[in-house]
Amino acid sequence: MTVEDQAMEQAAPAEARGPAPIVPSDSIAGTALLAVIAIMTFLAALTLGAVVLVRASAAEWQSQIAREVTIQVRPAEGRDTEAEVRKAAGLALAAPGVTDVRPYTRAESARLLEPWLGTGLALEELPVPRLIVVKTGADAPDLAALRQQLAREVPGATLDDHRAWVGHMRAMARSAVAAGLGVLALVLAAAMLSVTFATRGAMSTNRPIVEVLHFVGAKHAFIAGEFQRHFLLLGLKGGAIGGGVAILLFFLAGALGRWLRGSAGESQATALFGSLALGPEGYAAIIGLIILVGAVTAGTSRLTVHRTLRAME
Repeated sequence: MTVEDQAMEQAAPAEARGPAPIVPSDSIAGTALLAVIAIMTFLAALTLGAVVLVRASAAEWQSQIAREVTIQVRPAEGRDTEAEVRKAAGLALAAPGVTDVRPYTRAESARLLEPWLGTGLALEELPVPRLIVVKTGADAPDLAALRQQLAREVPGATLDDHRAWVGHMRAMARSAVAAGLGVLALVLAAAMLSVTFATRGAMSTNRPIVEVLHFVGAKHAFIAGEFQRHFLLLGLKGGAIGGGVAILLFFLAGALGRWLRGSAGESQATALFGSLALGPEGYAAIIGLIILVGAVTAGTSRLTVHRTLRAME
């Protein structure tokens, strides 16, 4: 390119180079806001994913507990504990709706106390209750009738349907979900405040341009639309970055869980955190969160522009 061509290109009017946007897309403030939105979306996506996992794990645990009841046969002097265990197991198996009955041996019942009492203790002299695990099907048995029958025919037997545990677990799951949704609302509120300040800063920086547009008759909807379009793209881009990183993190956690399946590490992780597989519903929720962040960013920007323009009149 010759020197004359360079001079002609520099002297070319702005219309020949294409219209410039009202809000510059490569400003330092825009880059900082993009990073803030990405970080907030990442944290919100982690919170939303944790809420989905907690709800799924709690529903699975409640379903498992609801399908099991436990019969305890307490040993007493003058009674044959083994005979009472067999009789209680037979009564439970004969009840309608019961699919399986598994009596624990004395050694198995004693091993259940090891996490609290330790190993190597002589438990033969202790009145360790014998447990019978009863699994139910889709049609729940009449537990009240079974409880009365056990009390009448096996005096040392009691039936526990775990309703208290199910209630506590349901309350804990609801509290965890409420806390997660509260954190999500706080993150969205912080994003709205950040967008509000960024929009005001952008309008302050471009105030001469806004005043000229206002002077020549540009409507508020046109000016607000320019800012809304800019912040919508900014919000979607930041949300996609933060949400994409969160989706990748959950995918890797699920892949790690599948890789550890069947090992001792997998059973321990499942016992502590439940299943780490987010599932299609969880990924769809994060994608919806990304769209919500973009909509909140655009709506907040438009509302801020309208308020600022009304103040300029």
